[in-house]
Amino acid sequence: MSTIENAIEVIVKQGMLPLYFNADENKSVAILKTLYNSGIRAVEYTSRGPEAISNFNKLIEVRNTELPGMLLGIGTIKNLAQAETYYLAGADFFISPGFVPEVASFLIGKEVLYAPGCMTPTEIIAAENAGVKFIKLFPGNILGPDFMSGIKDVFPELIFMPTGGVDTTIQSIETWFNAGVSAVGMGSKLISKKVMQEEAYDTIEEETKRVLELIESIRK
Repeated sequence: MSTIENAIEVIVKQGMLPLYFNADENKSVAILKTLYNSGIRAVEYTSRGPEAISNFNKLIEVRNTELPGMLLGIGTIKNLAQAETYYLAGADFFISPGFVPEVASFLIGKEVLYAPGCMTPTEIIAAENAGVKFIKLFPGNILGPDFMSGIKDVFPELIFMPTGGVDTTIQSIETWFNAGVSAVGMGSKLISKKVMQEEAYDTIEEETKRVLELIESIRK
């Protein structure tokens, strides 16, 4: 199995992809450990601040010594320089808010999963023709499950995951899965600024376990 196939398999099996950023290195590490203890084996850390790369390097270090089997990806990749930086840092997969052709070429050439954000059939076609296998529907709250239902049959070879606006309720998650997605991205709805600020790691763990159980029940 290729590294791209392995990353897709882990995310799809999990059924969700938690994503977060915190400027505080210690909080970033604590959240990663909490997610791991909740049963998560793939996480997206978003590059949304000047502290992101140093924090990510620390997360990789912690993962390598304490969290076997965890895939650590990087999100909000918008250019080739960022992709090259985080590739050298050891990111297992890369996610963008939009499709960046040169990033796709670089990462696919390295046999690393690249999941670009797309919100039109034109963007999805461009990504598919570039060799992309995994599409992030973004922003999910604008597109909605009906969009997924409408395009699914046109792209039978692609894996889809909405990010943005996916709630932690069974209604929201079930509607998306029924529309044809293979996983859902979970950001602030799962790991809010409030719980990070309050260091409410028990809340993150409980909610993560609950969402994983919801997804498992929906798939039965």
